[in-house]
Amino acid sequence: MDSTLEKLQEWSKNTMVEHLGIELTSYKDGVLIAKMPVDKRTHQPMGLLHGGASVALAETLGSIGAALTVDLSQKACVGLEINANHIRSVREGWVYGEAKALHQGRSTQVWEIRITSEAGDLVCLSRMTLAIIDKK
Repeated sequence: MDSTLEKLQEWSKNTMVEHLGIELTSYKDGVLIAKMPVDKRTHQPMGLLHGGASVALAETLGSIGAALTVDLSQKACVGLEINANHIRSVREGWVYGEAKALHQGRSTQVWEIRITSEAGDLVCLSRMTLAIIDKK
């Protein structure tokens, strides 16, 4: 694992990211990828992947992706809005999230996060807008 991924895994300790079993697997050419288990931690009562778990994966990827593009000693990235279209259900295995920046401005960023099943089917399509603010 490269040093960026190691640092990101360290950030995730003792957070919801760790609780849900989200694993950051790749950061290359501005694309951040992670996987999340579909199990008792991420199921809704009917045994399907909970839509909120998909949104948690999407927000994790968008937030971390944005943070990787700024000087965190000077700036913070905070979510303004997130939406998600739940396309397909999943009962077990893993889902994979891939985040790409659509816009990287001085004060805002917009990220698209695609979540797919192990078979490559689109499970959820999400878009997140973040504000880039000065740390005080």
